[in-house]
Amino acid sequence: MPKCPSCDKEVYFAERVSSLGKDWHRPCLKCEKCRKTLSAGSHAEHDGKPYCNNPCYSAMFGPKGFGRGGAESHSYK
Repeated sequence: MPKCPSCDKEVYFAERVSSLGKDWHRPCLKCEKCRKTLSAGSHAEHDGKPYCNNPCYSAMFGPKGFGRGGAESHSYK
């Protein structure tokens, strides 16, 4: 029986949500930053951890803006 990566308890078929190649309990699949409950397939991933697309993932890992706009105003990591 697979174990939930968040709580490390067994995940039964009826309560399983598959995301990031792992099986989770539905309430355990949360954004690492804001802790909002996520639905499978509608979130982003960084270093194997789930994040909500907006605002957490884009604010933490998206392009950083500076200047007055244009192509030179973004820094990409």
